[in-house]
Amino acid sequence: MSGTLNKVMLIGHLGDEVKMHYFEGGGAIGRFPIATNETYTNKQTGERVTNTDWHNVVVRNKAAEICEKYLSKGDKVYVEGRLKNRQWQGEDGNTRYSTEVHVQDFTFLSTKKESMANQQSGAQKPQQNAASNTPSSPKAAPLVRPDQEDDLPF
Repeated sequence: MSGTLNKVMLIGHLGDEVKMHYFEGGGAIGRFPIATNETYTNKQTGERVTNTDWHNVVVRNKAAEICEKYLSKGDKVYVEGRLKNRQWQGEDGNTRYSTEVHVQDFTFLSTKKESMANQQSGAQKPQQNAASNTPSSPKAAPLVRPDQEDDLPF
């Protein structure tokens, strides 16, 4: 294979609100952290262990504005994009490094309220059929491509 691939797909929960930065030319960048979890059982102790990884996510322009409007801390989201490394000078003069996921596609999966309700009533409520075409929430949206034009009024 002669080509290369830089692709990241994450499903996780927002760790904070979307922070927006607007530029003079009308562009915008939204930044937010996403937490992903890995759970396993420790073979020596038998206890369940959960490891959380945090990912810095960057969304641009119209997609950033959509994320700011509809996402809030705790919401579950799918993001797809590229890894980018960045470096800058910190206030203390030291060089800082950061790895970010620059989003190309995203889908809203559930709100924090829905996630909490599902956890609390997990045994009481029958699971929804995975093949069902109805979204589980009014906030669930189709796959959004930031570079794709849409006819939304905002």
